[in-house]
Amino acid sequence: MEQTNKERSLVSKVMDGLVAGIVEEKYGAILPPQDVLSKEFNVSRTVMREALSMLLARDMLDVRPKIGTRIRPMSDWRMIDEDVVNWRFRAKPDPLFLRDVIEFRMLIEPRASAQAAARGSAADIAAIREAFDAFRVIRPGEPAYQAADELFHTRIVVASGNQFFKQMAAIVRGALSTVNPLVTDNNGLWETAVSSHQRVLEAIERRDPKEAEIAALAMINYSAEEVGGKFSAEPPTRV
Repeated sequence: MEQTNKERSLVSKVMDGLVAGIVEEKYGAILPPQDVLSKEFNVSRTVMREALSMLLARDMLDVRPKIGTRIRPMSDWRMIDEDVVNWRFRAKPDPLFLRDVIEFRMLIEPRASAQAAARGSAADIAAIREAFDAFRVIRPGEPAYQAADELFHTRIVVASGNQFFKQMAAIVRGALSTVNPLVTDNNGLWETAVSSHQRVLEAIERRDPKEAEIAALAMINYSAEEVGGKFSAEPPTRV
């Protein structure tokens, strides 16, 4: 069992290293042969083969005869997989990816907020309030700001009670980690962020699904407009 755990840990480290090389565009379009990669990572071919097979299963790679192991476009990666989500958000964001990230949030978070208001338990709503109280006293740029924001949004998704939405929590966290650094240098952001988060919270506490959904959409639209301005691109169409 000890050897098995050690091998699993080694495979995970190799996967992490391969992904780092992919998102940093170290390898180009085609990965080096397995024996070359094995030497690069100083692991056996068995470990390397297992690591590559895990990435293949996540639609990140494609093996083609006489060509080798091709790196698939990030848009093909299996984003429902939490590891893939975390890896994808490591890469430098581009306008198309940011558009898709914000559109995803517009689809999921407003509805999750409405459902949290309609059927979240008292404990769920208290947890959202607790996350907000922590968030409201932390300024952008402080170490705990990102974690506090992610906790607030994640707890709303959990309070929705929808098992599929819960599976999407990793994407919500990744979306926030990508978008927040692009908008936190706005001088008025902190006050606006606190106000918009509070509006969502209070609608949920009042058990007002319609207002919770509208408030959540308004909160995301603000980020969309800021990101659109940063990239000189049209923000996603409001739903």
